Amino acid sequence: MKNKTAAAWLAFLGGPLGLHRFYLHGIGDGIGWLLPLPTLLGIYGIARVRQFGVDDALSWWLIPLLGFTIAATSLMAIVYGLSSREKWNARFNPDAGEDASAGATNWFTIGAVVLALMIGTGCLMATLAYSFQHYFEWQIEEGRKISQ
Repeated sequence: MKNKTAAAWLAFLGGPLGLHRFYLHGIGDGIGWLLPLPTLLGIYGIARVRQFGVDDALSWWLIPLLGFTIAATSLMAIVYGLSSREKWNARFNPDAGEDASAGATNWFTIGAVVLALMIGTGCLMATLAYSFQHYFEWQIEEGRKISQ
């Protein structure tokens, strides 16, 4: 039986590594194996900023991958946590009845949803601000090159 609370916490805490996908769909899940890729690329982008400074163009492309991955897996935690008991059990526990306790919502589920909403929204907004700032800085620099 797949527990809704466990899936919400795994999506929030281990989502960028695909842990929630492995829990719900098994070790052979392709998306679960792909999720660590943008996470690791984003971490590599952070390492490049620390090594080469904020003017490193490659890091401008890599860092948002981490932010968008965290935001997307936080959204999955919210979706899992807010799904109804009947819907959860029909999708992930088809052999159990619609009222099985694995699909129940409790305070730990609500905690995962609240934290995922706070952290996911913060990561999404920070990623958008970072991306737009560097995009417009790049546009200004290209405009200066053209005008000279």
